Amino acid sequence: MLFASRWLMAPFYLGLVVALVVLMVSFLGELWHFVLAAPALKETDVILGVLTLIDLSLAGNLLLIVVFSGYENFVSKLHVGDHVDRPEWMGTVDFSGLKLKLVASIVAISGIHLLKSFMNVSQMDKDDLLWLVIVHLTFVVSGLLLAWMDHISGSTKKMKLSGKAEAVS
Repeated sequence: MLFASRWLMAPFYLGLVVALVVLMVSFLGELWHFVLAAPALKETDVILGVLTLIDLSLAGNLLLIVVFSGYENFVSKLHVGDHVDRPEWMGTVDFSGLKLKLVASIVAISGIHLLKSFMNVSQMDKDDLLWLVIVHLTFVVSGLLLAWMDHISGSTKKMKLSGKAEAVS
């Protein structure tokens, strides 16, 4: 019963697929408005429009990583074999790698949001801008600490394995 309970996570991943569809609809809406407004946009507005599309794209990539990796790590293997369209990372991202990819994506999304704010710095409240920088730096530091902890954990595992190999010799 405990082992079978992992299937309770499957609806969560299906819900994330629905969220990906919602994100795609939002992306297409942004793209449509961007294309229609393009002839009248200034250079800064074009850059902001492109950054918004990149931001939505990164969020979609983040959802895909969570869906594929989470499903494979916690529910069941995806049996796609050596299909030509299979992403190379699929089936190789463990929970530790998933955490690092999530944090890296969040830092990238936060960085793009911060860059968009800097592009409109004259219209931004200075306190709001300060908080955006603080939040972004918090994500960056959290990511670095998480990567460092994973490095330490990996080094500890290697030392234990090499110690066992020496004991066998």
